[in-house]
Amino acid sequence: MKVSAVEKRTVLVTGCSSGIGQATARYLRDRGWDVLPTARKSADLEALREEGFDPIELDLGNSESVQQAIRSVLEKTSDGLGGVVNNAGVALPGAVEDLSRDALRKQFEVNLFGLQELTNGFIPVLRAQGWGRIVNVSSIYGRLAAPMVGSYCASKFALEALSDALRIELSGSGVGLSLIEPGPIVTAFRRNAAVLLEEDVINPNSRYNEAYIKQAARRKKQFKKVDFMNRPPEDVARRIAHALESAHPRRRYVITPPAHLGVFIARFVPAALVDRLLARELPK
Repeated sequence: MKVSAVEKRTVLVTGCSSGIGQATARYLRDRGWDVLPTARKSADLEALREEGFDPIELDLGNSESVQQAIRSVLEKTSDGLGGVVNNAGVALPGAVEDLSRDALRKQFEVNLFGLQELTNGFIPVLRAQGWGRIVNVSSIYGRLAAPMVGSYCASKFALEALSDALRIELSGSGVGLSLIEPGPIVTAFRRNAAVLLEEDVINPNSRYNEAYIKQAARRKKQFKKVDFMNRPPEDVARRIAHALESAHPRRRYVITPPAHLGVFIARFVPAALVDRLLARELPK
């Protein structure tokens, strides 16, 4: 994918309270980017200020917040916006049969609707410039659906589809769009998912309720260590930097070995075999 060079190193990075977003904000700043990080909670915004950032409050589940963030970014980047890194997201675990309309809406409001509303607010500026990059942090679950995380998979499948369509629609504009498919990264993401599991899914009438309670307790205590399979968020930050800076950014960046394996399975393994393999992940 050949696109125009970025002429102004100013970038918006969403979801910077921890994990991939925080690591990306720090990494890009070290590479000379003027980073505008976002967070939802006041404590996280203050922590970013203490690091020397000029953060922007953003709640992707709230359209008014999204529109205010767009205005703030455009005011701060009147001489050009180099990139938009859509990293913020949530994961709602649970069997599909236990997902209410409201729970599904919460998942999609953040991972898809809010993300795309935010991005669309900048596309006219990027087109007028004739340069700029959009980087959407997706998941290997945007290529391979798994049990007990169906709503998260659905939101990422949808994000991949919108991103592919938008990338083609931006052909000839000089603006590039890349997808990041990390796989297992050592962050607080799983612990945050446990909170949503308790808020929106746990139900005494569910056949999986006992498994949900155990899973939520386990996720809250769980903190994976960096190893060959589970990589640090800085590995993702480096790929995001490549997508922003390279004259030939990739359409997709697959980060960890499990993510590469997932891509292989999705492309080459018969669906019947995939079903049998993934059925082993169902709670007993």
